[in-house]
Amino acid sequence: MLEKVVIANRGEIALRILRACRDMNIKTVAVHSEADRDLMHVGMADESVCIGPAASAESYLNIPAIISAAEVTDATAIHPGYGFLSENAEFAEVVESSGFIFIGPKSETIRMMGDKIAAKRAMEAAGVPCVPGTSEPIGDDMDRAKQLAQEIGYPIMVKAAGGGGGRGMRVVHREDELTEAVSLTKTEAGAAFNDDRLFMEKFLEEPRHVEFQVLADTHGNAIHLCERDCSMQRRNQKVIEEAPAFGITPEQREQIGSVITEACRQIGYRGAGTFEFLYANGEFYFIEMNTRVQVEHPVTEMITGIDIVKQQLLIAAGEKLTFAQDDIKIRGHAIECRINAEDPYKFIPCPGKISHFHCPGGPGIRVDTHLYNGYNVPPYYDSMIGKLLAIGHSREGALTRMRGALHEIVIDGITTNIPLLQDLMMDDTFVNAKHNIHYLQSKLS
Repeated sequence: MLEKVVIANRGEIALRILRACRDMNIKTVAVHSEADRDLMHVGMADESVCIGPAASAESYLNIPAIISAAEVTDATAIHPGYGFLSENAEFAEVVESSGFIFIGPKSETIRMMGDKIAAKRAMEAAGVPCVPGTSEPIGDDMDRAKQLAQEIGYPIMVKAAGGGGGRGMRVVHREDELTEAVSLTKTEAGAAFNDDRLFMEKFLEEPRHVEFQVLADTHGNAIHLCERDCSMQRRNQKVIEEAPAFGITPEQREQIGSVITEACRQIGYRGAGTFEFLYANGEFYFIEMNTRVQVEHPVTEMITGIDIVKQQLLIAAGEKLTFAQDDIKIRGHAIECRINAEDPYKFIPCPGKISHFHCPGGPGIRVDTHLYNGYNVPPYYDSMIGKLLAIGHSREGALTRMRGALHEIVIDGITTNIPLLQDLMMDDTFVNAKHNIHYLQSKLS
């Protein structure tokens, strides 16, 4: 078993990792920026190390500082959480070459899945259904690009090979828009990802976002923990997630599940991961694989009873999965709302001091957050400050509990997106499960 883990992250995911380590009697080291010295997990960890100023580039993205913290504390392993360096192949490589265990996939797997073109090739080779499009980068020959776009069929999406987080993508509806779209996306991709390669995919006009959680050990065992629906999005960022996904049949779940677990074995996947699909007209289309724990992992934990972060730790320690696919059963329906410190309709970040925080409770309610009375939400990082979850015997039951929890939660002193979430819980399109990934953006425009 792992002896001591460096938690290379902040906020609610850092606290989540700490609690999993504590349950497993694993010692913890909290690395933090100067702005985060008062975070809850920093005070709860066995040891803490300040790794730099508030700016992410000088702290949570500072690879040498994190490695140094692991060295001076005699740590065994490093958990990257999500965001920051969690899908950085260079970081995973440096962690392991420095003699530590990286709690996640191998660096070569992260590198392959981070390259959207390479990932698509690997998935096609493994038999995973993909969105129709190019498997090679778009070159500088725009005549060839226009020909490929015509073969795919408009509308198309121009996407960055190294993109992520909803950036580096642009919808093109007509041929006369293509040249400018390619030029703009190429510039954006080069600046954001230091990689200006682009590819094209068919743009599906009314798809849902359905993703499958997987776990794979180092002994060739791989399973899936069923699927989640993450279609309530704005600017390609998820707002509400739920599990299981509505309208997916057991036969579809079994079919896609068997394909993706076989893909995990073929690419030698290790740890927790997520296969993300667009779902339209009863068909799944692979878009990317996230090689880390997801923000929305708790909805899967609630319906399966499996602690995904603990499984990450066990797999990193070389343990075999202790359950098979037939052991995974869905119990109930869970919904997660992301709580953000931002204007609920303009989405402008709203940092500040929490004057009063009341956490909702009752049967089937879970709150993952690092907030406490008097905490100052800093302006330097992502605006998400917590996740509110509800589970019921049915989707309707989960919605009812979530409505109650959203009315009970109190976060005074700053502006949050709770009013938007309350509105969505009463929205007819959402309540009747008729929404797609474009619905929220169109509703708010």
